Amino acid sequence: MWDVFLSYSRKDAGHVRRFHEELIAAGLKVFTDESAVAGFAGISETIRRALANSRVLLAYYSLGYPERPACQWELTTAFLAGLGEGDPRRRVLVVNPERDTAHIHPVELRDSRHGEPETLVPDILAHLRQVSGPMRPDVTPPRVHGELPAAVGEFTGRLPELWRLHSALHVQEAPLVTGRTSARPVQLRGMPGIGKTRLAREYALRFGAAFPGGVHWARAAAPHPPRTPDGPCLYVVDDVPHGLPPRAVTDLTAPHPLVRTLLITRSRAYGGHGEHLDLEPLPQAAAAALAGAPEIVDAAAGHPGALGLLGRAVGAGQNPAALANRLYEPGRSLLDILAGDELTADHVRDALTAPAEAQDVLRCALALSPLPVTAETAATVLAAADRLPRAVALRRARSGLAELTARGLLTPAPHLLHPVTAHSWLHHEGDSARAETLRRAVLSSLGATATTLDNPGPPVPGVRKESVPMTVSEAERMAAFDLQVELVSRIGIQQLPADGGSLREALTSLNSLFPFTRDTLHRYSIGLRPSTGPSVQSVADQLLNGILRPFMTRWHPLLMAWEAHRPPHTSALDHERTWDRAESFRADLNALHEPLRGVAASLAAISGADFGVSTEV
Repeated sequence: MWDVFLSYSRKDAGHVRRFHEELIAAGLKVFTDESAVAGFAGISETIRRALANSRVLLAYYSLGYPERPACQWELTTAFLAGLGEGDPRRRVLVVNPERDTAHIHPVELRDSRHGEPETLVPDILAHLRQVSGPMRPDVTPPRVHGELPAAVGEFTGRLPELWRLHSALHVQEAPLVTGRTSARPVQLRGMPGIGKTRLAREYALRFGAAFPGGVHWARAAAPHPPRTPDGPCLYVVDDVPHGLPPRAVTDLTAPHPLVRTLLITRSRAYGGHGEHLDLEPLPQAAAAALAGAPEIVDAAAGHPGALGLLGRAVGAGQNPAALANRLYEPGRSLLDILAGDELTADHVRDALTAPAEAQDVLRCALALSPLPVTAETAATVLAAADRLPRAVALRRARSGLAELTARGLLTPAPHLLHPVTAHSWLHHEGDSARAETLRRAVLSSLGATATTLDNPGPPVPGVRKESVPMTVSEAERMAAFDLQVELVSRIGIQQLPADGGSLREALTSLNSLFPFTRDTLHRYSIGLRPSTGPSVQSVADQLLNGILRPFMTRWHPLLMAWEAHRPPHTSALDHERTWDRAESFRADLNALHEPLRGVAASLAAISGADFGVSTEV
């Protein structure tokens, strides 16, 4: 049997060596793990046996201690063994080399006496006289009232969150360091699928010894708080929705002083109701353990729900790169397919019921992702898209941003959109036309931040280095950028391959510029006031009437006449290839290349952006 299990971070090995030598010199049997436990792959059987055969664990609790997975597991095991005996400090001793105790969890250890180097050995000897045998790491399951949710996937990477959750529920256990003498409700908050319910379930099972009165589990739709508990108990209320009035949230908590209430919610709107613990995406090492492949880690961005689904698919033999690609394909979401359920619809249920301004800001965030969205950026987009006064647009943007943050759909500042939320929203977007309008306005707003004579501004990719040679309005810049982006992707600038491509599709591509240009001019109210010098309206007129209309007037009726004679069993493409005017069509189409490049350059001069325009133009 070991007297002391010495637990420490590898970074602190030099500091711990002296303690080790002094304990050995005092005649104590000390276990130290000299091998590095590999990440989250599991704890070695040697360590499991050593802990089960040790009387106490001595933790060198530096700032780096909680970062080591092995330390997390070792401390949790010893803490729970003591908890099962009635006092979590019975099996854990702490040496704290830091100036304060704020980094120490669970909170009971923060309030205990921390070993001083000068008296460490005598203190440990005195403590060991009160501990007769080895710790028992086996956890006794708690009494459960209600139905615990099923465990889905592997629980990994969340031991520090278990500690912090326990500390939040037991702040009154360490009044000298927390200043609290009574318990308050605790909110476990986070985005859908981030692991809130799984963490609460794991906590209830592992830390059940802290609640001899049992664990009571309910859903917010059917609460049943314990009225007369026979001892300290845990009351978990799952799936607390966003938008409840304060009184309704208060009514979900248990008033009895022996009951610790834990509310699980996506909402950040209930800040006044007790403590809160926000769950973040998994750290890289834990994400890698779930994913099984680097492509999956990058695609899921630490989201446990997505990592679990994709990781199980990888484990079943599916190609990781192919899975990552399928996340971006149209059609039914890959996550829904793997889950066998409408998972993504649940992920964005609070977005689908959000006010219109919140949905618009979400669309802006999607277009900007992975960059953060700000109220100023969203206001610029809304002002351009809806021709709103700046003050009105800013008010809507701020309201939408606040709503999305409160609903847990964006992180608090900086306001970032998680890739899994973005994926889910894309598959349930209810207004694709609106989304496209705002996407274009976002691109325009980025182009409009280009260098100007009066305000150099921050550098933006795709922006010309020289100053814009004219003074134009923000609306004209946005309109020019929209037209520029659309034009450079069309046949004429992006030429048909020799002896390839469809002539009809080329005509259709060019013809679509007519309604797009008219709609863009209308959207930005271009041409309602006289313009001095080159303008978006004059460039658009040259594009439509000077370049495209003559080409379309000649070739559209000729191609239609030839298409009318296509035999029933001949494909449209094969029929085009037999047209005796095909070469002349291609020659005229190629002749549009330089004029269209000139139009793109004129639009770039107005927008201030280089997008799609070479430096030779």
